Amino acid sequence: MSLLKVSHVTKRFGGLTAVDDLSFDVHEGSIKAVIGPNGAGKSTLFNLLTGFDRADSGAATFLGGDLLGRRPDTVVRRGVARTFQNTQLFEELTAHENVLVGVEPSLRAGFVRSALRIGIRAEERDARERADHILRLLDIERWRDVIAADIPHGVRRSVEIARALATGPQVLLLDEPAAGLNGAETQSLAAALYRIRDHGATIVVVEHDMGLVMEVSEEILVLDRGRKIAEGPPLLIQKDVAVIEAYLGEEVEDDDV
Repeated sequence: MSLLKVSHVTKRFGGLTAVDDLSFDVHEGSIKAVIGPNGAGKSTLFNLLTGFDRADSGAATFLGGDLLGRRPDTVVRRGVARTFQNTQLFEELTAHENVLVGVEPSLRAGFVRSALRIGIRAEERDARERADHILRLLDIERWRDVIAADIPHGVRRSVEIARALATGPQVLLLDEPAAGLNGAETQSLAAALYRIRDHGATIVVVEHDMGLVMEVSEEILVLDRGRKIAEGPPLLIQKDVAVIEAYLGEEVEDDDV
């Protein structure tokens, strides 16, 4: 089932076309990677889907409803969350508190109930338990009470993913989650992505680490100068001549997959 459908989306910045007549589908329960050289339009695509930029033309539908042109907070409430290339944590808050920030938009208590403190204690307890569950899911619960400023880079990446996951998304967009990670941290990230997927979130990941991409993705979308040049399963993508010329530089051997 197609959960997210992008149809003929174009975005220009002056004379530069960052995303050019792009169409693709994201199927429910999958991990889809988006790859391409720097400047290919990958982060712009995420910005368009999450309301940080407005498309010049085209459409994107999520669960059958229009997604483009909505405010970022509305996109989150509809069930699409994202992370950014550069981690954006609240440095003075602990890992647990950062994740609680993500839980907040999904709390059911309205303004009147909040003012009267009716049912708030139960929801606060549920929010804390949910945050703890997500920290365990990402295998970073031991950093629960450490302030973000003191958390190492690899764990910061996981905390940001946890915060996005706390909003309860059906689609999770991850922008360069492996950037700056060492080999062991990248393997931990791969395992975490599988757990996230198995807990019900569909994942779209922009990533330069081809080892991670080939390991976790079921389908890969390849962009070059804003246009789609290939789309398909990893074994086909790594042998696609256009992809090799535009991005990979050389064919990836089967033994390295």
